[in-house]
Amino acid sequence: MSSSLLIDWLDNFPRRILTLVCVASIGMLAFGQYLQHVVGLEPCPMCIVQRYALILVAVIAALTGASARKGLNIGGTLLMLGASGFGAYVAARQSWLQWYPPEVSSCGRDFYGMIETFPLQRAIPMIFKGSGDCSKIDWSFLGGSIANWSFVVFSLIALLSVTMMWRLSRRRTA
Repeated sequence: MSSSLLIDWLDNFPRRILTLVCVASIGMLAFGQYLQHVVGLEPCPMCIVQRYALILVAVIAALTGASARKGLNIGGTLLMLGASGFGAYVAARQSWLQWYPPEVSSCGRDFYGMIETFPLQRAIPMIFKGSGDCSKIDWSFLGGSIANWSFVVFSLIALLSVTMMWRLSRRRTA
């Protein structure tokens, strides 16, 4: 019953699903801001990259949901798949660092310090390399860190994107 309801929504209301993805992404970004400014958790460089990926997902979902054209919806969900796949990769890398922290743990520069100090071709590898901050778990929910939950959400968005592309490509044009 529930799978037929989901398939019905994918076939008949893709714009509503994209709106829900956009709203969920904005909600996650707001929760990240709450953790940073109210709880006092300082985001690491990988957390900031995940935020940018989430912003991309939200913008792409909003722009794709604004169109009713099949081609634009398929292209938009493909872009959303790319952004969510990138976010899932960064979250998985951070989760790996949290599960297997490096033996030499050093507090690296913050994201903005790296961008201001180094040229972009040196700063980007430093961001993805991670630092001692990226392996630290400051907050958890149901046994999962923020990076673990980000990976789950990005993976669900990627799965939804693939499913939407498949369903939209099978739909006949009106």
